Amino acid sequence: MDCFCGSGTTAAVAEKLGRRWITCDLGRFAIHTARKRLLSIEGVKPFEVQNLGKYERQAWQATEFGGEKEAAAVVAQYRRFILELYNARPIHGYSWLHGLRDGRMVHVGAVDSPISPDDVKQIAIEFHKATGTGPDAPSLTAVDVLGWDFAFALNEVAKQQASEAGINMRFIRIPHEVLEKKAVEQGDIKFFELAALGTSVTKKKQEITLQITDFVIPPDDVPDEIQKAITHFSQWIDYWAVDWDYKEDTFHNMWQAFRTRQDTGLSLKAAHVYEQAGEYTVMVKAIDILGNDTTKVLKVTVP
Repeated sequence: MDCFCGSGTTAAVAEKLGRRWITCDLGRFAIHTARKRLLSIEGVKPFEVQNLGKYERQAWQATEFGGEKEAAAVVAQYRRFILELYNARPIHGYSWLHGLRDGRMVHVGAVDSPISPDDVKQIAIEFHKATGTGPDAPSLTAVDVLGWDFAFALNEVAKQQASEAGINMRFIRIPHEVLEKKAVEQGDIKFFELAALGTSVTKKKQEITLQITDFVIPPDDVPDEIQKAITHFSQWIDYWAVDWDYKEDTFHNMWQAFRTRQDTGLSLKAAHVYEQAGEYTVMVKAIDILGNDTTKVLKVTVP
């Protein structure tokens, strides 16, 4: 077991020697690098990448804002801290709306639960009640939803919900670096909007072919030199994987494609043959060059 894996040397050597291993790291780039390194090993056995972040976040919230305070006071202080990092001003009197920035309302998600479509519905309902005059009223029909995690496929479903409610809604990931005191003190905290993944599916009897047709990453906070170097959407993607039979539990890498220094190309198609007819849930996961995960869930019916 290596609790500080870096580039994954311990796990890679253990895998080559036929040993069982567990490896960990706080940095997402370290995990991503280690994962790609393991996948490049010929005959590598299946392994899982698990995120235990909510337990870490719960402990961080209790340590930083807890003490002898009541739960409501801890949550309120946590929200003020996140709003300050996001350069938003706290507002009061609402359950689902917590701040205001550049005329847009701001919602701060909890440390231990993902943003769900039901959350979006409640935010939209409260937003329409909040419109009006006064210092805490929004000047734009817009909401920024900040969250540590987001329910799978929420980006597409929730944006449709928000559009139907007449609200411009952005989904912003709270970065893990918020937990690192040094990063906060140095001003290294950057919030990124969720990317959008476009896919198409074709069927031929029991064979399914999945293709990535588009990948849109918001340009906010992306260095200009990187943006200018991108000539095709696929250049944003460093790695993508498919779970052909997702059962709403752990994501299983049943197929993957990734870039290496030796092979910088990336296949945008994946195919799978199902042995039995039925309806299957397919989950696609893409990791962009900034290290952020984007997921999409599809339903396919096999005759």
